[in-house]
This record gives sequence, structure tokens and C-alpha cells, in this order.
Amino acid sequence: MKQIIAAGLLTCLAGGLACAQSAPPPVVGVITAAPQPVYAQHSYVGHIQSPHIVNLQARVTGYLESQNFTDGQAVQQGQLLYTIEPPPYQAQLAQAQAAVAQAKAQAHAAQLTLQRAQALLHTAAGQQSTVDLALATYLSNQAAVQSAEAQLQTAQINLGYTQIRAPFSGVIGATSVNVGNVVGPQSGVLATIVAEDPMYVDFALPMADALKLRAAAPRMDVLLQLPDGSTYPQTGEVDFINNQVTQNTDSLSWRATIPNPAHALTDGEFVTVTLRASQPQSRIVIPLAAIIVDQLGDYVLEVGPGDIVTRHNVTLGPQGVASVPVLSGIAPGDRVITEGIQSVHPGMKVNPQPAAQN
Repeated sequence: MKQIIAAGLLTCLAGGLACAQSAPPPVVGVITAAPQPVYAQHSYVGHIQSPHIVNLQARVTGYLESQNFTDGQAVQQGQLLYTIEPPPYQAQLAQAQAAVAQAKAQAHAAQLTLQRAQALLHTAAGQQSTVDLALATYLSNQAAVQSAEAQLQTAQINLGYTQIRAPFSGVIGATSVNVGNVVGPQSGVLATIVAEDPMYVDFALPMADALKLRAAAPRMDVLLQLPDGSTYPQTGEVDFINNQVTQNTDSLSWRATIPNPAHALTDGEFVTVTLRASQPQSRIVIPLAAIIVDQLGDYVLEVGPGDIVTRHNVTLGPQGVASVPVLSGIAPGDRVITEGIQSVHPGMKVNPQPAAQN
């Protein structure tokens, strides 16, 4: 038996060329290039920012009488959040109201005195000095009325400050002071409200990209990828492009506004921002597994006439997760090798078979 095998090997070695020619060509998996709709897109690092953030502070001094919210809850514009003891400021208001009434009474009396002096001026009992004095007294009392009314307005404002309300709808953070403590203008921030719908997303484009995309910005959709890798379901739009270049990075700051109805976006969060054209273009798309790179650039192996492998240099668009659009180098109908690339080279005959669909 060993003699028979040895004889066969000797025969094959003696006719090596004939043995090689009789070996079947290697099997490769191919896809047929066909155009499909592709959205031009560019991705950047973005930063979520609330359009409105306010630090609540006391504007009058007094004991904190009540806290009317739970830390971290959503609040509505105008909602009462804190109450600072109002009685002292109610008393000040009542005192100011009384001062206005007194000043008006004195002004009225001065007006009557002035009228009498003016009526007597053209009689033997009348004197110009008496009219002048009455006029000065009347004007002084009128000024006192204005001063009292200003103090009344101040008292009304201060009383209003005893109620701290939400200036806009949003989510309030933790309170920094408890009921019963004395608060005032020097107490610092009591709590912070952050508006969360819509949200801003800030991102910077290299100037090369900014120059190309600036004109198309109104027609581009803004998509977000969250830190956990998921895609945010809402679409935003660019509403601001800065007018100055950041010198140390040679970039231009852009901003988009995006809805946040479910409060999934948080102020300060980092995301991946994708600028995507609103209308697709027709492009050939191939798997990343088909791309080969050498010193001459990117290329693919294509099965040409006679099932002979040929090289095609290609120009690629923005790379996706598993595929990439081809801008030039491949025509519709070309058979591109995606499986078995390692075992073939240009000029080699192959046995092309449809590649497995992933």
C-alpha cells in the first residue's frame, strides 16, 4: 500500500505543472454592487446644555416658613417653591399705606390753603407772600405724597419677595436650606432649576468641515448617540453657528436645539452628534470586510470576466459601523469579494459564490 502511495506522489511531482492546473480555483464570497440611498453624515463630540438655568436666592431676610416642593421634582412656571415669613413685610406694607394716606391728606389741606390764598390775593386781605408760602407748602406736600407712594411700592415688592416662585418650567435640584433657618440675600443659592425641554447640544466642527457644511446646515438633521450606545429618538436642528473661530483648535462652535419630552437628556451630558443630510444620495455601499489598504490607498478585489480577480482602487465616504459608501472605483454590477480575500490575489482565477448575508 505504501508503495502505491509513494508511486502516486512521484508521478505528481514529476508532472507538477499538470497537478497544479488540475486543482480547482478557490471559492470566494462576492456581492454584486448596486446603488442604494445613503445619507451623507458627519459625527462629532457634543455636549448637552440646558437653555435656561437659574439659581434661586432669597431677596429679603427672614425665617424660611415653608418648602413647597420635593427635591428633584418637575416644577411649573409660577409654582410656589419657598415662603419666607411674610408678617414683618405685611406690617411694613400697612405702614407704607398709612404714610401715603397721611401724605395725601396733608397735600389736600395745603391745596385748600393755596386756593384760599389765591382767592384773597386781589382783595385788601390778600398778600402775595401768603400765596407764595401756600404754593411752596402744597408742592412740598405733593413731593411727600410721591415719596410715600415710592415707599409703598418698595413695601409691596418686598412682600412679594417673601414668595419664591419658579421663573420657568423645569426640574429643581436639592434644597440647600431647611425650613426654620433664617435666609436672606447673603444666604447663597437655595436651589437650582434646570429647563429640560427642549435642550441645546453644543459641538465644534473643524474649519474644513464647517466651511463645507455651513451652507447645508439648515437642511441637515441632528441625531444623537447616548453614552450607552443607544440612538436618541428625537431629531434636532442647527440654530446657531458662532461668528468666531476657536484659535487653539481651529474649530467653529455650532449649536442645535433638540426636543427632550421624556427628560432623557441631562444638562452637562456628553453625546455623539451626527449631522445628517435630510435627503439621501444614491451610492454603492460595501462591507468593511471588503476593504484592503496598502501604500497606494484603499482598494477592493473584484471578480472580472473569466472569473479572474482584479484590483479596483476606491474612494470611500464616511465609514459606518459595518459598511462604507464608495464614492468612486466601483460600478453597479461589479462583483466585489468579501469572503476569502486572504487566499486570492489579482490575476488569479476564482470560483465566485454569493457571500453570506449578515
